[in-house]
Amino acid sequence: MLAARRLLNTQALGIKRMIKVGDKLPAGTLKEFIDVEGGGCSIGPNDFDIAQATAGRTIVIFGLPGAYTPTCSAQHVPGYVEKAADLKAAGVDEIWCVSVNDAFVMGAWGRDLKTAGKVRMMADGSADFAKATGLSLDLSSRGMGLRSARYSMLVVDGIVKHLNVEAPGKFEVSDAATMLEQITAA
Repeated sequence: MLAARRLLNTQALGIKRMIKVGDKLPAGTLKEFIDVEGGGCSIGPNDFDIAQATAGRTIVIFGLPGAYTPTCSAQHVPGYVEKAADLKAAGVDEIWCVSVNDAFVMGAWGRDLKTAGKVRMMADGSADFAKATGLSLDLSSRGMGLRSARYSMLVVDGIVKHLNVEAPGKFEVSDAATMLEQITAA
């Protein structure tokens, strides 16, 4: 049933070349604001090479249209914060929230939602990752410009193992509970 909903959602989005299960994540960089210096990272926005950060690791990535937006702030991010321990117990090394916002906004939003140690707030400020994956969403008519579609994916060693893409305006398949269900069913 979930696979059928994902297929319908992809078709509803009208996406011609979207990343799919079995594909390698595209090369690129995401930024993360780090408050405390450590691990060789300076305070402030730091670049993270996607290939290096996912190599040999199991990562849940969920994308959303924007920081501080209603569904994203009230449901999407809090769901992953709440389920972080369960996802990690199921074998997930890290959880990334990716949005087309700058690293400063993502850092502030993460502090507000208390994501530290649970969800990494990764900035895709120029929508390069969203475009490269075919998961961009044009919200120009609503004054928001090019954004990320709402989705979730399980990535193992840089390869997409599960992908859940929402139809515009929906929040039905990219939530933490669905991702946890998919991981534990495998």
